[in-house]
Amino acid sequence: MTAASHPDAIAVDSNDGAVLTEQLFRLLRLKTTPVAIQMFERVEAMEAVPRIRRPSAVHTTDQIIGQAARLGFTVGITAADLVGPQCGAVIGLMPQDDEWLAGKAFAGVWFATPADAAAHQRAMHCVPHGRYRAMAVSPLASGRLRPDVCLVYANPAQMILLINGLQWSGYRKLEWGAVGESACADSWGRALATGEPSLALPCFPERRYGGVPDDELLLALRPADLAKAIDGVAALSRNGLRYPIPPYEVQVDVRAGMAASYGKQ
Repeated sequence: MTAASHPDAIAVDSNDGAVLTEQLFRLLRLKTTPVAIQMFERVEAMEAVPRIRRPSAVHTTDQIIGQAARLGFTVGITAADLVGPQCGAVIGLMPQDDEWLAGKAFAGVWFATPADAAAHQRAMHCVPHGRYRAMAVSPLASGRLRPDVCLVYANPAQMILLINGLQWSGYRKLEWGAVGESACADSWGRALATGEPSLALPCFPERRYGGVPDDELLLALRPADLAKAIDGVAALSRNGLRYPIPPYEVQVDVRAGMAASYGKQ
């Protein structure tokens, strides 16, 4: 049987959110639905999305993402729907002005000094302000959005296989950082601003307000990169490298297990 005819061989269409989602659940057994994010230059275009919900209360961006990931909602927001400039600035709906860059509200709460707080603000990846007026989020499978980036929540074992899949062909080392608080700048902020796959450790507010469980990491990436990663995960699965990863006894001779992947070399 050739690779192309293998039952696990796939060529995922990056424009088909339903297939992307189905393959992620099949290959990695995710427990949280992947999310699509689309930025809008006009509020009216966001409001024209089918079955769009508009908030009736003030939220964090984490909560808006959580409504899509945890509840299956399609939600659209403007800067007026967000609790403050920290959320809005990351997605470019509010300015990264001098007041925002000072980060005074974080001094003594998350950082020891005003200088530490300001350094944190400068370290964050943010979408440049001025182009976008609105954002919408939706389950990727719904097909209601044309995603700028996709969000995949996964535990560490699932996530490393997804990253391995992204590196299956056209290998390159992937490197990320951690700003700590406001880690949305490491995930959707960085991916929207740079177009690069962006892994993050969800921060305290993401878990407190966005409903992210203790064991989940977050990868934000463009649809084309997600399709590439899924194709890679399928290739790894054909090689017996799949989720769940069965633990090997810590005291037995490892050669039998290694031979399953590498033969007798």
